[in-house]
Amino acid sequence: MRRLNSFIALAAVLLLLLHRTPRIEASVHGYAGEIFLSKGNAFVVHGGSEGIYSSAPEFNESLPGVSFIRFENIVFRRPLELSNFSSGSVHTIVFEVDDRETVGGSAYGGQRAVCCTADLAKLGVCTEGQIIHRPSTNNPGWPQVFGASFDVDKTETALQPRSIQITKTGMYNLYFIHCDPRLKEVVVDGKTVWKNPTGYLPGRMAPLMNFYGFMSLSFVVLGVFWFLQYARFWREVLPLQNCITLVITLGMFEMAFWYFDYIEFNETGVRPTGITVWAVTFGTVKRTISRLIILIVSMGYGVVRPTLGGLTSKVLSLGGTFFVASEVLELIENVGAVSDNSGKAILFFILPVAILDAFFILWIFTSLSSTLNKLQARRMTAKLDIYRKFTNALAVAIIVSVGWICYELYFKSNDIYNERWQNAWIIPAFWQVLSFSLLCVICALWAPSQTSMRYAYSSEDADEEFDKDNTLTLIKPSSLTKKDVRSPEPKSIETDNGLSHGDLEEKTE
Repeated sequence: MRRLNSFIALAAVLLLLLHRTPRIEASVHGYAGEIFLSKGNAFVVHGGSEGIYSSAPEFNESLPGVSFIRFENIVFRRPLELSNFSSGSVHTIVFEVDDRETVGGSAYGGQRAVCCTADLAKLGVCTEGQIIHRPSTNNPGWPQVFGASFDVDKTETALQPRSIQITKTGMYNLYFIHCDPRLKEVVVDGKTVWKNPTGYLPGRMAPLMNFYGFMSLSFVVLGVFWFLQYARFWREVLPLQNCITLVITLGMFEMAFWYFDYIEFNETGVRPTGITVWAVTFGTVKRTISRLIILIVSMGYGVVRPTLGGLTSKVLSLGGTFFVASEVLELIENVGAVSDNSGKAILFFILPVAILDAFFILWIFTSLSSTLNKLQARRMTAKLDIYRKFTNALAVAIIVSVGWICYELYFKSNDIYNERWQNAWIIPAFWQVLSFSLLCVICALWAPSQTSMRYAYSSEDADEEFDKDNTLTLIKPSSLTKKDVRSPEPKSIETDNGLSHGDLEEKTE
């Protein structure tokens, strides 16, 4: 009970500290010397992509429930040595993904270009050196295009502050584009504020805030059940149950950190780096320990074998490698991510985690098969029953995981432009629900109780004898008496000619 009270006190202090974290109004997307990259015949800086829900027709940024994109202190800079000429416009273009075909064009069916070429200018569809765009037929007034140009001997030009109201729900994209090769060393500074009706969270991430709040509550309910059982039967607790307690505790902290991460992000527009790192780290530690627990349970540790023997170092090495690879991947995908287009880590970081997960699965099921065979051979009915349920739960989880991975691949391959952003939050949420469900099954199978010790390894498991029916049974060495270990009386052994061994000895004499 003392442990439970200490944990509750620690959690209360943590939540208080998080609640008192200072909030500073800031932009969703900041630009600090962003360099224009060559894309086709244009030079581009991607300013952000977010799903935004529509707001009321009345536009007042101070009112709640208003969606907008606001440009603040956007400045374009060029080197002094390249300031001896006046330039064309450095364009800013904002468009909804359904209107992507209105940006760019091609002459005679050739390669699509963003900047107007000489051939397109001859056709009279655009002005050479300007970006190509046409009015949207579905969204009047879009795409939004404006810009600023450099005067002679000027190294800076500023974009006029403005706000764009969002009256149609969709995935909006912002790009800074120029078509002048002489401006290839231009950089952009400043910030843009993107706001949904409910706050600064991007549309794809917004449902995750409520989801992590729900998951935090679910872990609290599971934790209360587990800790009550733990406190009630603490004398019968197994080492495995201590490990499960650790996983539940880590899960509580992980969900709480994610919830406060999204709360902070939604209120300020800035991703809180410290909270995000803690959320990622707690989650990675939890996943690593969960996999190690499942592996050592599959090996029969504490049930049919007292130690892992020479496998301990290999198990720890696998766990350590998985932790490092998973932590790096999660940090890259989450820390500082403020765009609905972010979170797409390169294959170099995804592959190691996938390979290590596959190795875990292979080792777990190989070990489970061996453990089940041992339990069946020794006729340990209670342990065999719980291991069969555990195996079935793992098999169902693996089948569901493979099916969901296939769906995820299908979803992403058919959503190149993030048009289905409103449903994208379900993909990360599913993995959290699946791991929580498997944890609940493990808690149900190995919950502390009066009979917990019957699943523990004991010295009886090492001694075997055959009973009267020549079946395998287990007894304690201490239960043997002197009479049991006394040498048996010599018996006559019949030979092939009907004479006993004793008769043969008499004849020989």
